[in-house]
Amino acid sequence: MSAHEFRLPDLGEGLTEAEIVRWLVETGQTVEVDQPVVEVETAKASVEVPTPHGGTITALHGAAGEVIAVGAPLLSVEDGGDETAEAAFDEPGVAAPESGSGNVLVGYGTGNDRKRHSRRRRQTPVATQEPERAQPSRPAVISPVVRKLARDNGIDPATLTGSGKDGLILRSDVQAAIGAATAPTTFTPDRSEPERIPLTGVRGAIAEQLSRSRREIPEATVWVDVDATELLRVRAEINAADAQQPVSVLALLARFCVLGLQRYPALNSTVDTDRSEVLVHPAVHLGVAAQTPRGLLVPVIRDAGRHSSRHLAAELNRTTTAAREGTLSPSDLTGGTFTVNNYGVFGVDGSAAIINHPEAAILGMGRITDRPWAVDGELALRKITQLTLAFDHRVCDGETAGGFLRFVADCVERPTALLGDL
Repeated sequence: MSAHEFRLPDLGEGLTEAEIVRWLVETGQTVEVDQPVVEVETAKASVEVPTPHGGTITALHGAAGEVIAVGAPLLSVEDGGDETAEAAFDEPGVAAPESGSGNVLVGYGTGNDRKRHSRRRRQTPVATQEPERAQPSRPAVISPVVRKLARDNGIDPATLTGSGKDGLILRSDVQAAIGAATAPTTFTPDRSEPERIPLTGVRGAIAEQLSRSRREIPEATVWVDVDATELLRVRAEINAADAQQPVSVLALLARFCVLGLQRYPALNSTVDTDRSEVLVHPAVHLGVAAQTPRGLLVPVIRDAGRHSSRHLAAELNRTTTAAREGTLSPSDLTGGTFTVNNYGVFGVDGSAAIINHPEAAILGMGRITDRPWAVDGELALRKITQLTLAFDHRVCDGETAGGFLRFVADCVERPTALLGDL
């Protein structure tokens, strides 16, 4: 008999702890190598953690809602065979020799472990093998966010028919089930006690990030109203040329920002307070503010300056969709140098956005509305939006910030003037 203690692994990006969302297994259950055993939420993302050991679970260390540190025991497994090099996994940060990748996030795999475990089971005499325990039925749900949404609303995913590829259950499927199960009622909340919402996990990380930004960054805000009529016309022509790869207004705005940062690099920087230095970054790693069921997340598009407008649109769609579905890794949410934010989707005209620390600036776009506008000395009805730039006053003054914002505004009003750069 060989017993193993599987500890919470290092999930990367300097994370030191995680909150147990729910266990996917129970004591006494037989598990395979690489089988997901627990769903945890970190300050960056929600992920399923698979076990590098196969066998029978003898103990679960921690309950749902409990925060545990990296290196703390997660579960104990007894494999019923001889000890192997897998035992090295019992120590945090130690990889088992010839045991595959040793990674513990779903999809990364520990392939050689699976093969070795399978061989050991085949060599066990048939007469001594215990009947395999029935594995719990796992509905076709990949996203932890979708599972949590279903669980929080009392929806059993096994009862749903997924509308995604190969029957995959999507968030919209769960939301439809919630709507069908909720009959209109008159609800009078109990006002005797306040609702208490813990600032933990992603919500806590967002709170700390925003608070730190307000504490450390002396930000200033500039804004300008812009005629986006020509931008919408050009976008319609671009999409008519290739309807299979549409370009969004946000993608064009992001491309204008990348061009602007090449002309005003001071805004593509961070401040090193320990050394009293401004670090001007050579590449633009573009953050995109995305509202998700888990809160506001900012997925990052690396080297955004290398993308065409159409490719940038595809990357924006991919990253924001993954953010809403909860499938981004922690590394996808860090390392940004500048952020764009389309708060116009909420039906508002402007916003004094908080800079995504430690970046130096964030540019936002409000809703596009019909407004009377002076064109060549005559009044006309035009498509008007507002652009807002919040910037770190330590890295530049108003001249630089205003020059950048005016450049982006000119791109919006006369996009064809920059076709050679797009």
